[in-house]
Amino acid sequence: MILSIFRFALLAFIAATPALAQTAPPVAPVKPVVDDYFGTKVTDPYRYMEDLKSDEVQTWMKGQAEFAKAALRQIPGRDAFLSRMLELDASVPAKVGGLFRLANGKLFYRKRLATEDVAKLYMREGINGKEQLLADPEEFRARTGKPHALNYFVPSWDGKCVAYGISQSGSEDAPIYVVETATRKPIGEPIDRCQFPAVSWLPDGSGFVYNRLQKLAEGAPPIEKYQRSKVYLHKLGTDADKDSVVLGIDVPGSPKLDPPQGPFLFVHPVEPYMVGMVTNFVQNESSLYIAPTSALGQANIPWMKVCDFSDDITNFGIKGDSLFLMSHKDAPLFKILRTSLKKPDLAQATVAVPEGKAIIKNLSAAQDALYVQWLDGGIGRVTRVAYDGRSKPQMVALPLAGSVNLAGSDPRLPGVLVDLAAWVDYGGAYVYDPAKKKTTELPLVTKGPYDAPPDLVAEEVQVKSHDGAMVPLSIIHKKGVKLDGSNPTWLTGYGAYGITYDPFFDQSMYAWYEKGGIAAYAHVRGGGEKGEAWYRAGFQKTKPNTWKDFIACAEYLIEKGYTSPSKLAGEGTSAGGILIGRAITERPELFAVAFPRVGCVNAVRMETTPNGVPNIPEFGSVQTEDGFKALYDMDALQHVKDGVKYPSVMVTHGANDPRVEPWQSAKFAARLQAASSSGKPVIFRVDYEAGHGVGSTKTQRLQERADAYAFMMWQFGMKDYQPKQIP
Repeated sequence: MILSIFRFALLAFIAATPALAQTAPPVAPVKPVVDDYFGTKVTDPYRYMEDLKSDEVQTWMKGQAEFAKAALRQIPGRDAFLSRMLELDASVPAKVGGLFRLANGKLFYRKRLATEDVAKLYMREGINGKEQLLADPEEFRARTGKPHALNYFVPSWDGKCVAYGISQSGSEDAPIYVVETATRKPIGEPIDRCQFPAVSWLPDGSGFVYNRLQKLAEGAPPIEKYQRSKVYLHKLGTDADKDSVVLGIDVPGSPKLDPPQGPFLFVHPVEPYMVGMVTNFVQNESSLYIAPTSALGQANIPWMKVCDFSDDITNFGIKGDSLFLMSHKDAPLFKILRTSLKKPDLAQATVAVPEGKAIIKNLSAAQDALYVQWLDGGIGRVTRVAYDGRSKPQMVALPLAGSVNLAGSDPRLPGVLVDLAAWVDYGGAYVYDPAKKKTTELPLVTKGPYDAPPDLVAEEVQVKSHDGAMVPLSIIHKKGVKLDGSNPTWLTGYGAYGITYDPFFDQSMYAWYEKGGIAAYAHVRGGGEKGEAWYRAGFQKTKPNTWKDFIACAEYLIEKGYTSPSKLAGEGTSAGGILIGRAITERPELFAVAFPRVGCVNAVRMETTPNGVPNIPEFGSVQTEDGFKALYDMDALQHVKDGVKYPSVMVTHGANDPRVEPWQSAKFAARLQAASSSGKPVIFRVDYEAGHGVGSTKTQRLQERADAYAFMMWQFGMKDYQPKQIP
């Protein structure tokens, strides 16, 4: 039955697109495996695809990749989109990010020139100092032939050294390299089995602490990868394999950890204490411990417990004897508590910043004051809170209304660094000087003509969802758009981990808007746009609200005339694969196109993957009946039905993805190709030099987006994007 439906869909696809009639995506054999979860039998037609090393699976995937590449290249406007995006990207000479400022004036940052494919690491002595190149991923590519990317960097507190991680082909495995900034001379050998930006330097710069994954025995189960990691102390120039263990499971004197939990450690440059953090990785809450920094290297470190997971602490800052703790305990919009650093006592903690009408998103403990980042109706704010506990908080004047991100600031410095952006303004990096009470943009880059196009406008609306909840929706388009239902529209959503979709703009995006395209961002439940309660309303059992909110936003765009079902595309990335996968399986008629990107679309099998166990706190476990029911609801693959008219779908994935296994997308693409009766194409775009997207080069990112833009225009029936007929 499945194969016969696939043949019907394939014939209809070929008839509808004669330019592709000479080729077809390879058919995936169906080999059903049935699992029994608490009396519910679940059939997996493509379980064998989970063996990505299988010749059969790789042959099929490469055949899919080749077909997708050929199909997309035949869309007439595809190359024009790519050329225009490259032109727009080059409208500024360089892009800078990841800024970190030290007390001695040194600045560290990523920078990518318009002519370059990846960002490089630079330093300068003060804002007007000479720029020095410290790390160049292209040098790694020259040696290996594989694309590399700068994953993270952390300078020592004196700026004499910097530790950085480099990842190959999107893998996100990022060995730690250390370089002397004055000479660019490497120090010691790279430290492998590292992936997280979790390096914390000792105050004297003699070494650092870092999280390192366990060394897996040959044949160890893949799910062990992120379990039993430990924090180590490394002294510069020594053998990392002889580093002493500081924090972790089965470490004498260490707080008790479960195998899936991850330990991290922060060493303060001034105060003589360090903060140990035990996390469940994706869970925002953590348990915290305090110990004297002088105890590093001792057999039994005298850890003092600050809080447990149940105390709902999500962030911290230190100043003098004060430990500031960000919490949503009895405060769904968050508050900031204050306790003693030397003798922490949460029961006696005072409220330094009470819960307000806006959401507290972040904090930064600077030399002069505590700086608090807020989210107020989609707009970022920053307040300055004096340490004396008596002065009224001051609003920091910001020159741009949009998203705010507290950048890397040295706690020995007054003021704060902020990154600002808006839906129609690229923004930049700014520094707030409390003495002058002035926020100034750092002159690190030259402005370009498309940084803030004057013909674009952003609208913020509230959409009523299925249960009456009001969902924020951001809509961006050119001024004067006609609400006649004819506009090509691209709707994006995420809704997981309490992450917010903050305003941003990239110059290359203008290529979509100038073609009459509309972009919309659905701030669905599961995200953090309305605080902790909003997050928990799209979490495990309540996860259906995530895709139902997305569906409501799609209906709104249609009802108000922005677009119509024949010109609406939906997109979800990573955990957003749940959102778009379930939206098209629940309401396939609502969308013309769907883009599941590196998506979690087979949720009931996520737990069998290396990153699946760390994600149990977010999505649940099939080991419990309630957990299974929630995961089954989320599983898009299990909700694909034979004979349904599904929209056109472009499934995308990087073959080296460490977060969501590529077989999830492979299964979903195969199932849709077999089941859909709409005659619309389902293509599986695989990039064998990419991963989850984190380490992708500029060219890779723009090529994927050009493919998406062109695919949408083709499937929307736009005149200039139809493949030519074969004579």
